[in-house]
Amino acid sequence: MLTRTFLAALALACSAIVQAAVPVYGYIVRNTYPHDPAAFTQGLFYRDDVLYESTGQYGASSIRKVELETGEVLLKRDLPANYFGEGIAPVGERIFSLTWTNERGFIFDIETFEQVGSFGYQGQGWGLTGDGKVLYMSDGTAFIRVLDPATMGVLRRIRVTADGIPVAQINELEWVGTEILANIWQSDRIARIDPLTGQVRGWIDLTGLDELAGAGSDADNVLNGIAWDDRNRRLFVTGKRWPKLFEIRLVKRP
Repeated sequence: MLTRTFLAALALACSAIVQAAVPVYGYIVRNTYPHDPAAFTQGLFYRDDVLYESTGQYGASSIRKVELETGEVLLKRDLPANYFGEGIAPVGERIFSLTWTNERGFIFDIETFEQVGSFGYQGQGWGLTGDGKVLYMSDGTAFIRVLDPATMGVLRRIRVTADGIPVAQINELEWVGTEILANIWQSDRIARIDPLTGQVRGWIDLTGLDELAGAGSDADNVLNGIAWDDRNRRLFVTGKRWPKLFEIRLVKRP
């Protein structure tokens, strides 16, 4: 026969498990904007009423300034054909840009896109964002590197987990408020990550958004690209070769 003490302990444990479950958020589309359907989106951020975007693929990688309302490319710099472009992030008046497997990144002037420097790192480069003080870099694993933008040296590593389980395939990153939003490669989900503990605070489920975008049947045309307009509190998302970019509002699910 089960004792009252055991039953009480079991109930407490079950309660703790329920409370520990990571909350899930759905979405409401607030606005839809045109997006270059040839852009293999790797990185995205919003600053001074302009979108900045990086694209991938050998021979087609670039960084761009894009007018949000029209999708018009206002300024573009192509990367050398032997580099596969990845994430980008601003620090002051510069843009830091990653590449996939070359272990080499570039630094560009944010106004002119003139190259003003470069840096090296070990392993692959995937996503990049910053909080105004340091940079956060993903490499496709369950770890995010915290980098000193002055030296690009690794200050620490964040191990990302959800309910205690490591979360791999972390891709494009965006700093929003006090957390990091991260696309999970080949999924319809964005993780809301605590930058101190690495714990996933919530999942954003964007199932169906690819169909709304008219993403097509290519397996690589997946969700990727997060930008935050801090001034107007707007969240933008898009995907690789999507002809649309969306402003969304999050809705917590029961």
